[in-house]
Amino acid sequence: MNDIPAVRAYLLGLQGRIVAALQAEDGKAFVSDGWTREPGDRLQGDGLSQLVEEGNLLERGGCNFSHVKGAKLPPSATQHRAELAGAPFEAMGVSLVMHPRNPHVPTVHMNVRMFAALPEGRDAVVWFGGGMDLTPYYGQEDDARHFHRTCRDALAPFGADKHPHFKRWCDEYFFLKHRNEPRGVGGIFFDDFSEGGFDNGFALIRAVGDAFLVAYLPIVRRRRDMPFGERERDFQAIRRGRYVEFNLVWDRGTLFGLQSGGRTESILMSMPPLVKWRYDWRPDPGSPEARLATDFLRPRNWADEPDSE
Repeated sequence: MNDIPAVRAYLLGLQGRIVAALQAEDGKAFVSDGWTREPGDRLQGDGLSQLVEEGNLLERGGCNFSHVKGAKLPPSATQHRAELAGAPFEAMGVSLVMHPRNPHVPTVHMNVRMFAALPEGRDAVVWFGGGMDLTPYYGQEDDARHFHRTCRDALAPFGADKHPHFKRWCDEYFFLKHRNEPRGVGGIFFDDFSEGGFDNGFALIRAVGDAFLVAYLPIVRRRRDMPFGERERDFQAIRRGRYVEFNLVWDRGTLFGLQSGGRTESILMSMPPLVKWRYDWRPDPGSPEARLATDFLRPRNWADEPDSE
């Protein structure tokens, strides 16, 4: 049975737990902005956007819950399911992006979601998606290994094939094709997941959502007090530009939100607060900034690598 109210209750609880934990780390309260779309709007439903700006740890961070219903699935949601094009739909999820102030603390993204297509005269078609990925500016092997191992452990109950498949999917998805470079060091990503039916898909997004704080908070605590200066902030702003490029050009979630008439402020909450672009900028050879590209921005089997001596 498709217990959609149980998914909603879990997602709201997950948002509350994550925001409470990050508020405790930052010391500045998140602002809460509840919203409702009334009948007659392009989308109907409700949501809760929670964000912090100019915090102590987080220069900008947002964690959104949304639950919407629409009369017609947009193209970005049916590119792999052509038979559902134009069907009414219901969608809900939690999505977050955290942009720390200190360049030694990576940006992080996490999303878990459920879609239900409601084709006329047919049973509902339900699928799940989500994942998390890490975008460092100054890479640390220990951080990447910890993040990937946490993702691997979260997926272990669902079969030995899931982590290698979802890791590869993440490496391929979070890739800036126009620059021929990854966005970060990856993590896991999955979409259109319906294997094992509703209960298995729901269990999978719970496992991923529950693993987020385990994956990210130890990295925050290790790196948040590392010293930095204008050089590091400048590089962070340049690399954040890549983040913006990916979200506006390639990200299916952003495209779905904009195409379906979603709430613009919530959709674009993922954008970093300060960004720079420089024409044909390249880091100095052998510098810490160059090491990000040579050592980190390439696929590696992080979870299987041995710990540092």
